Amino acid sequence: MISSDTTGLIELAFAFVLDLAIGDPQWSYHPVRLIGRSIEGMECLVRKLPIPERVKGVLLTVIIVSVTYLLTHAVVLLSRQWSALSEMIIGAVIIYFTISVKSLADESKKIMTALKENDLMKARKALSLIVGRDTANLSQEQIVRACVETVAEGSVDGVLSPLFYAFVGGPSAAMAYKAANTLDSMVGYKNEKYIRLGWASARLDDLSNYIPARISAVLIPTASFLCGCGFRGSLKIVSRDGRKHESPNSGIPEAAMAGALGIQIGGPSTYQGEIVEKPFIGDAQNPLTAKSIDMAIKIVYVASILFMACGIGFILCLKYWFF
Repeated sequence: MISSDTTGLIELAFAFVLDLAIGDPQWSYHPVRLIGRSIEGMECLVRKLPIPERVKGVLLTVIIVSVTYLLTHAVVLLSRQWSALSEMIIGAVIIYFTISVKSLADESKKIMTALKENDLMKARKALSLIVGRDTANLSQEQIVRACVETVAEGSVDGVLSPLFYAFVGGPSAAMAYKAANTLDSMVGYKNEKYIRLGWASARLDDLSNYIPARISAVLIPTASFLCGCGFRGSLKIVSRDGRKHESPNSGIPEAAMAGALGIQIGGPSTYQGEIVEKPFIGDAQNPLTAKSIDMAIKIVYVASILFMACGIGFILCLKYWFF
């Protein structure tokens, strides 16, 4: 556990500050991009095997996640041979690659800026880079709704989950989580091509996000209170609507965010020309505007800082009180 070691906590804190300062680098050899290429290659290989599709999917998932964990662990062990400082730096950089607080905020701010300039075409284009739905014909309200949903969901799989696994198991666990999450984003679809092959990846992603999503049910309302938004409303909506979503996890941060902002999200969305009916979450007390995006970003920033502070505090209490 990274956690029982003060050096490990410094490593994690450094990774978090690094992300807040410079964001996620858009490198061709970014570890997550390398994982994505590995998934593409391994998918081609497992599809050729004379075994059932679901078994192929399990094999794909096990290979990608376990190899990612083992390779990351090997890098950490190798850096340990050089010095404690090198191990801390390498570990911090690995964790840094798994979190995306600033990048999530920056991409959302591009949409917010375009909306403030009344440039819907620019806003749609910026939105298309962070969502899977069709954006070409979205209205301003639909753009805001999609962006807020993405920010809320991204607070878990882009921030809380990788940090949670970094606290629990260090850089290797954080990167293994990222492999599972990337698998789900690439093969975890319920279409004809992936409904069976992607089943294992989708289930693993649901399982790995289960605890962090429920942590968000406390963190987002608390962060909304600190940001001057609706604390009680956030708790009310997450309790009422958090389980409406088809995903066992996505609805929780989305409901907490919708309640905090006093807005309604969800409803019909179009994916590759096909309309998908999503449940409505929240109450339409306030209009969906660029300000909604701005407040959602602030809430995610505060929630991530709260999580870091609480995590470090909890680990230090365990270390000095029980060990």
